[in-house]
Amino acid sequence: MKILIVGSGGREHALAWKLQQSPRTEKLYCAPGNGGTAGLAENVPIAVDDIPALVAFAKEQHIGLVVVGPELPLTLGLVDAMTAAGIPAFGPTGEAARLEGSKAFSKDFMARHGIPTAKYGIFNGVEPAKAFVRTFEGPWVVKADGLAAGKGVLICETQQEADAAIDHILAENAFGAAGAALVIEEYLEGEELSLMAFSDGKTVVPMMTAQDHKRIFDGDLGPNTGGMGAYAPAPVGTDELVAEVQRMVLQPVVKAMAAEGREFKGVLYAGLMITAKGPMVLEFNARFGDPETEVVLPMLKTDLVSTMMACIDGTLDQLPLEWHEGHCVTVVLAAHGYPGTVRKGDAIRGLDQAPGDVIVFHCGTTRKETESGALFQTNGGRVLSVTALGETLTLALQKAYAGVKVISFDGMQYRSDIAHRALNRS
Repeated sequence: MKILIVGSGGREHALAWKLQQSPRTEKLYCAPGNGGTAGLAENVPIAVDDIPALVAFAKEQHIGLVVVGPELPLTLGLVDAMTAAGIPAFGPTGEAARLEGSKAFSKDFMARHGIPTAKYGIFNGVEPAKAFVRTFEGPWVVKADGLAAGKGVLICETQQEADAAIDHILAENAFGAAGAALVIEEYLEGEELSLMAFSDGKTVVPMMTAQDHKRIFDGDLGPNTGGMGAYAPAPVGTDELVAEVQRMVLQPVVKAMAAEGREFKGVLYAGLMITAKGPMVLEFNARFGDPETEVVLPMLKTDLVSTMMACIDGTLDQLPLEWHEGHCVTVVLAAHGYPGTVRKGDAIRGLDQAPGDVIVFHCGTTRKETESGALFQTNGGRVLSVTALGETLTLALQKAYAGVKVISFDGMQYRSDIAHRALNRS
């Protein structure tokens, strides 16, 4: 079948890489894609939020499966529009995607259904928000309600920092419409875990666990980013813990969403904090995580096209997921200025020198054909995701960082301590 992938990041390159391996894939399109997807798919210059154009293209090309990568088109109802046009689309409806699209909705949903999460308050006024901060001891987590590209979460150690974060979001309108309201939460202590699961609206099947690295600098210092690297599986995500999360979080969420008329099909991503009291939900995403996708999909044995179609058709219970043995690591190479204002257009060197056992997923790149071959340039905050598999975590790390060493571009920054928590356990 012909498959259209919507999106332009490392997640979408990883999806293209995995979907290409399926015997059911005839041709791949990626809208709008990036420099890396151009090597696997035909890039189509349609923006992810141009719903009518995406539907028209899918109809014209007789697309058999649409795979929606990022959150924005999901919340805008792309899956609804494709389904209405008779085109199978992988992902939740616009109503179901509210679980990610609004943190206020998500927190209230969890409260209604007894899903373990931090205590919180929702505010659209500066003074009530600041008053709430003074009702319990910090640190505090201040979040913009809507989609803010992974940058709308501020961790505040002091009341002054919390007040400044509230002003930043509400008074200064730092995140536009996404910050018209905010959520203030208690700070949870523990170890973070990313657990994605496939859902067909009834059956929920967890994927391999992963751990993301949100802060820009080594040692988990500096501002939050969209993610500077990841590894799978994460030792904190034991079989017993995953079973507990399945029982307490994943299955109840899918059941409750269906009961509320928001049947959830696609990927349910639970961002968890593993506390002394057990797993607590930090946030939900309604799609594959990034960079977690770059380490989880290489470990998946089961055909991805068949898995996605089973989610759409409601037959996921008939398809057991199988995983490769070993470990996978990805190291994100970020542009100058990230996670703030980034510089674009820097030439990327050394891609052709990456070892054969390293997979380089493109996150923010452009590709230009020249007389001497393809020229790749930076075109976003996160530029590349250098990925490797190994029998052991140490071996996977060695391979990934060997790939990092041969690649360069002006202003390149990356973390040198990916998987430090796992290494410190052993």
